Amino acid sequence: MNAALSADEIQSLDEVGFVVVPDFFLDLLAPLRTRIDQIFAEEGDRAGSEFKQEPGCRRLANLVDKGEIFQQVIGHPRLLPYIRHVLGPSIKLSSLNVRSVDPMWTNSQPLHADMAAVADEKGFWVCNTVWMIDDVTPENGPIRAIPGSHRIRKLPADVLAEPLAPHPDEVLVTGKAGTVVVMNAHMWHGGVGNYTTSTRTALHAFYCRRDKPQQQYQKKLLRHQSQVKLSAELRDLLALDDPANDELCGRPHVVSGFLKG
Repeated sequence: MNAALSADEIQSLDEVGFVVVPDFFLDLLAPLRTRIDQIFAEEGDRAGSEFKQEPGCRRLANLVDKGEIFQQVIGHPRLLPYIRHVLGPSIKLSSLNVRSVDPMWTNSQPLHADMAAVADEKGFWVCNTVWMIDDVTPENGPIRAIPGSHRIRKLPADVLAEPLAPHPDEVLVTGKAGTVVVMNAHMWHGGVGNYTTSTRTALHAFYCRRDKPQQQYQKKLLRHQSQVKLSAELRDLLALDDPANDELCGRPHVVSGFLKG
C-alpha cells in the first residue's frame, strides 16, 4: 500500500500531518493551467456555484465533469498511496475544486478541519491534496498549518478563543508550481491572505474514507455523458455504483470546515 512513500514522507504524514512533494505533476501543469483558465472564462460569475462561492477568491467546482485532464488528477497512480496511508485502503473522491485567491485580498481563513471532521473510532477520514498551479510563497496566500494538530481530535473552534488569530505553532506551506501537498485534513489549517498583485491558484483534490459522505455527491453532479466514459477504476473512486454512498450522501452533512451557510 505504501510502496511509493519514503520513510521520511510516512513520518511527516503521521507526525506533522502533511507532506510536500515537489515536481509532482510538471507534465500536467501547462494543460491544467490552460483548462482552468478556460473554465473561469466560460463560467464567469457562475464559477464555483456547484459548491460555494467565496469573497476575495475565484472558485471552480465539479471539475471531474469538466475535462479528461481532471480525471488524470484524481486517479494519479503516485497520489493514491499517500491518500491510503492517511485513510486506509477504502477511499473515494470527495470533491475536486479550484481556489484562486485574488490579488491583494488580505483576509485569511480561520483555522479549521475540512468537513469539520473529527477522527472517530476507526481513525482519520478526510485527506486533502493541494496541487500548486502557481508558485505559492509566504506573501501570496499559502496554507498555514498547525503541525501535529490532527492528533488532538478536536476542532480548532472548540479549543481556540479566536481561530483567525496567529497560532504560536503555525507554519506556512509553500512550494513551486507543480508541487503537491498531501494533508491529513483533520490537521488545523487555513489559507492566508494574498499580499501580492497576482492571483494564486491551486487545485484541491479532496478524498474521504468510504464510510463517510462525499463533500460533493459525484453521482448527482456528473453528467451521464461524463459518467459513461469513465474507467471502472475511476467509477469506483467516485463511488458512482455504490448504494451505500447514495444513502450517505442523501443525509444532511457539513460541506466545509469554514464556509458556512
